[in-house]
Amino acid sequence: MPSDKGEIVVGVDLDGVCADFYARMREIAAEWREVGIETLTTDVSYGLAEWGIRDEDHYRQLHRFAVTQRDLFETCSPIKGAATTLRRLSDEGYRIRIITHRLFINFFHEASVRQTIRWLDKHGVPYRDLCFMGEKDQVGADVYIDDSPDNIDGLRAAGHYAICFANSANKGIAAPRARKWDDVYALIKERCPMPKIGGSEG
Repeated sequence: MPSDKGEIVVGVDLDGVCADFYARMREIAAEWREVGIETLTTDVSYGLAEWGIRDEDHYRQLHRFAVTQRDLFETCSPIKGAATTLRRLSDEGYRIRIITHRLFINFFHEASVRQTIRWLDKHGVPYRDLCFMGEKDQVGADVYIDDSPDNIDGLRAAGHYAICFANSANKGIAAPRARKWDDVYALIKERCPMPKIGGSEG
């Protein structure tokens, strides 16, 4: 059943789903640690321990530097197919609801929000709603696309349909999984096809 006044809502995460967060963060982490980028593996887990990030406080230091000094959220490259697929879904009548947890560190929210909006506009990503939320199951959607194992587990435990956008940090998450945006589109169309308007003439 559509969740908002007959509309089918697609809840979309940004980092690791639409924006190539790990690739940009790898560049920034190499600069921050003063090491060659080739020394930082692309096969990472959440928390980036593989890059020598010791604990949550250490990660927060890197994250703060990345956002406030290197405009992290504005300078990520888009993941191939994300913008075009979301535009296609929007044109077909789906309501795109961006749901991101980019405000989890205090005192630079304005920069995070500003960079996010600029990035979305720059890359032509359509959306009707922009939600900065950690508890994503509290934001209504008919289908969710996320890459965080904790988010996906939480959404599925609450009875929601959540597509895992595959990367090295979520290898253990079960289907439905999508390795590219064509897969996302096919899963959405299978799960939540747009209702046909009108009936056949008799």
